[in-house]
Amino acid sequence: MPDWLDIVVRSLIFVVVLFLITKWLGKKQLSELSFFEYVTGISIGSIGAEVAMGLERNIMNGIIGIIIFAAIPFLAGLLSLKSKTFRDFIEGRATVFIKDGKILEDNLKKEKYTTDELLELLRKRDVFKVADVEFALLEPTGDLSVMLKKENQPLTPKDVNLTVASVKEPQTVIMDGEILDEPLSTIGRSRSWLKTELEKQGATIENVFLGQVDSYGQLTIDLFDDKLQVPSPQEKPLILSTMKKCQANLELFALGTEAQEAKQMYSNNSKKLQEAIDKVTPILKG
Repeated sequence: MPDWLDIVVRSLIFVVVLFLITKWLGKKQLSELSFFEYVTGISIGSIGAEVAMGLERNIMNGIIGIIIFAAIPFLAGLLSLKSKTFRDFIEGRATVFIKDGKILEDNLKKEKYTTDELLELLRKRDVFKVADVEFALLEPTGDLSVMLKKENQPLTPKDVNLTVASVKEPQTVIMDGEILDEPLSTIGRSRSWLKTELEKQGATIENVFLGQVDSYGQLTIDLFDDKLQVPSPQEKPLILSTMKKCQANLELFALGTEAQEAKQMYSNNSKKLQEAIDKVTPILKG
């Protein structure tokens, strides 16, 4: 076998082996590497490259080496599940950088971080003022977790005792000009409904690059031609407008009748409808 062909075969074999090993180790090996997993990953890659290019070396020895290096973090992961002490040693512990709006300089020096690097990490979390931070710590993965002071945290519906409807993930029903039937059936819609919604927006399925239906049943689309403007869905604004119109009519009826019983009925229902409008306005305007 020619040398170039031998290298091709070896490379293909090691690509498959490394892929299977990585799948076996799991997603954590790709996302949150500990110091241990980082060293192991470099070693596995180095072994693969060395044996793939070194024609004088036995390919099976390389595969055995990779399996051994892959088995070590796997076994370490099992031990970490059973022992917190071992887990802290292997994966490390979080380090507090900011507490009560004050930077802990000793911890910064311990982790070899400069003030500029800390400020950069804060900016990545959309925080530009240290005094706004209640608590910040450096995770073992190198990410900075930040908790703002209560007065600086974003206002939520719960803070104002507002009840909002739960929101489910949007379903992609059109992709690359093709209808996806499974997501459609998941939300209980049909192809005829989808075509009707597209007609309302003046589009055809073939022209749609991506189409999604939100938890309120509204269809939003992105066309292949970015120059074309697509009107935004009008279902929710129309519902809100109809409710306001009904509430206004009830007030007019209350003013227009002389019968006290009817006037009271219209007035009470007008107030109830106004309360309903106040509750659903954040949803229908969102």
